[in-house]
Amino acid sequence: MNKPLIRTERNGDWLRFGVKVQPRSSRNQIVGEQEGDIKIKVMAPPVEGAANQALQKFLAELFKLPKKDIRIVRGETSRHKIVEIRGIEAENLLAFIPPITK
Repeated sequence: MNKPLIRTERNGDWLRFGVKVQPRSSRNQIVGEQEGDIKIKVMAPPVEGAANQALQKFLAELFKLPKKDIRIVRGETSRHKIVEIRGIEAENLLAFIPPITK
């Protein structure tokens, strides 16, 4: 089993990374890595920002942070997003991603 390769970048106090969102899932969960981004399933549909709000809420609960510390900086209307989280390190983020099995 290998560790996933997620591209992360520091932006001051914020940790920036890519997310591939799959809306209308049966549950909210981190699935793994896809092309350097984190693949996350959310139950909400991609309608009127519901999937974006579900993503922010899921990440806030996962990292035990307020929602104001999670922001989508690019891709609000796309499944591919750039997300920033304040208050975590890359190691904390990577700990929640399942290992790659081959």
